[in-house]
Amino acid sequence: MSSPDKLNDNFKPVVPHTSVIPEVTWKAIILGILISVVFGVANAYMGLKLGMTVSASIPAAVISMAVLRLFFKSSTVLENNIVQTIGSAGESLAAGIIFTIPAFFIWAANNELVASGYVHEISKSQIFWLSMLGGTLGILLMIPLRKYLVHHEHNNLKFPEGTACAEIIVAGDEGGGKAKMVFAGIGIGTLYTICMETFKSWTEIVDYHFKGFFKGGTIGIDATPALLGVGYIIGPRIAALMMGGAVLGYLGIGPLIMFIGEQIPGIIISPGTIPIAEMTPPDLRNFYIKYLGVGAVALGGFVSLMKSFPVILSSFGKGFNELIGKKTTNDVPRTDKDLSMKWVLLGVVVVILAIWMLPGTELHFLGALLSVLFGFFFVVVAARIVGIVGSSSSPVSGMTIATLLVTCLILLYFGVEGTAGMITAMSVGSIVCIAVCMSGDIAQDLKTGYLLGATPWKQQLTEFIGLLFPALAMGFTIYYLNDVFGFVEGATGRTPLLAPQANVMATIVQGVMNSNLSWAPIIVGAMIALAVELLGISSLPFAIGLYLPLSLSTPIMIGGIVAWFIRKSSNDKEYKERNEGGVLFSSGLVAGYSIIGVITAFILGASGSYMNFYDNHDSTFDRLSGSFSPYLSLILFALLTALLAHLAYKGMGRKKDSKR
Repeated sequence: MSSPDKLNDNFKPVVPHTSVIPEVTWKAIILGILISVVFGVANAYMGLKLGMTVSASIPAAVISMAVLRLFFKSSTVLENNIVQTIGSAGESLAAGIIFTIPAFFIWAANNELVASGYVHEISKSQIFWLSMLGGTLGILLMIPLRKYLVHHEHNNLKFPEGTACAEIIVAGDEGGGKAKMVFAGIGIGTLYTICMETFKSWTEIVDYHFKGFFKGGTIGIDATPALLGVGYIIGPRIAALMMGGAVLGYLGIGPLIMFIGEQIPGIIISPGTIPIAEMTPPDLRNFYIKYLGVGAVALGGFVSLMKSFPVILSSFGKGFNELIGKKTTNDVPRTDKDLSMKWVLLGVVVVILAIWMLPGTELHFLGALLSVLFGFFFVVVAARIVGIVGSSSSPVSGMTIATLLVTCLILLYFGVEGTAGMITAMSVGSIVCIAVCMSGDIAQDLKTGYLLGATPWKQQLTEFIGLLFPALAMGFTIYYLNDVFGFVEGATGRTPLLAPQANVMATIVQGVMNSNLSWAPIIVGAMIALAVELLGISSLPFAIGLYLPLSLSTPIMIGGIVAWFIRKSSNDKEYKERNEGGVLFSSGLVAGYSIIGVITAFILGASGSYMNFYDNHDSTFDRLSGSFSPYLSLILFALLTALLAHLAYKGMGRKKDSKR
């Protein structure tokens, strides 16, 4: 059998290694920074509100292609590659931040913790340094794995976003059809969101709580363009798994708990604090279903690790061989030169020392050691997983929860508990989560570069630029969103941002460290996920659906159905064109919704008069629509869905070619 190196002897990148063309230029760096900050801030808002982010690599590649070709006719494919390398880093950093950092704010808003002397320790500067340390760790630890995961495994690991970005950049010479599709999505998503969310012209969430014999059940839809786009991008399989978890939780377990509560009037079951019979479906979620989701997500993360364990061992071995192998010579092709391993090792040592000395996070030496150990372990897992399923479907939250559980138990063993233990554990989790997210991003970027013929060490250096600038913005963004919306009920008087992953992690760490975690529903949730795994089905998407409100899974499922329709109504040649158009338009919907959400948040905080208007749901249009508002929301969402299906079915405008 041929060795992995032999398998790729015939591979030819777009730009041969013998060619030297402009790659890292000022215009590429500046455009990449702008995209990185905008998509980083937008994804921070969307992730806190909806519980997920979507890879910015594809939109960044399309925007780069459009802007550089519009204003700089002589731009090259490698310049476009640098733009998307820098630009996609902001979204990955945002994911690592919003999954963990809000836990500190959630604890600060907890009356019991405040009464016990908890002090809010996280600051904007600490958020910046956690971002930089975690991101730097993820980038550095991925470098020795590049040759194995990207080069040697080229035929086995497709890296979906990375491959798509390369195709988009190469197709730039064919015209602006792809850019038009993304910008159309951004425009429509922006207009829809301004009317719905900024001016409250119609209601966003339409739901119905059952009464009578099915009391405790609920159905609903969060009719936002972002969720529709997310559903199309992740596809019908994952969307259906999420919906399955939601159906079990809110149309199965919820009514069952209510039935039991009504059979025993006045019964209160921990962690609930009021009689079950008096609970609403949101109460059932907060007191019971959420904990089932915690257990299910935790087990799903562990199973993902178990499945990846052989790959972990193999990747460790390959990376170690790179560290101790022969020094590179001038004969190494330009397209195969990484940053020197001595700089990688030196960088890791500096990161360890910086984590150790970082004030206010209670990390110290044990925390620094745990951060690097878990970071190295999960970077391998994450890089492999995104090579198979893509960044948007990577179980980052499951890996972080696994980190937190093990870290908490280790800290308790060494006598670190209470508030200090909570801060230490969550600081470790934040660094590891950010490292995992950034490693997945650079893995996709390096795949794009490999296909295009980029210089790896230049991409690796510019990734740090893509990390730095959104890291400067993240602390201000998180603080602002907390001040305007909050992350818990009653924090600001408005509907809070759910921050589902951070809420799960805050619950787990607080419960373990204070020995009051409600283990029974968590264990039951884990058993539900185990049953799903035994059926041969991935439990992590199912677990996320069980944790999130059903209204979030419904529009995702609708987007997945549109993707299924496009697949079933197309032959292989047509499907490539149609699906590409659907993904690009969906990415635009996500971007438009997210950006307007952030702008709305900033206006809310800056303008007292607009704040009063925003809080008053009785807008002029709403007074005219009255009780028709929910129906209007459903009609407009149905029209948006039909538009997505139409544009996707229409494809990228090359029907004549596909019929030949």
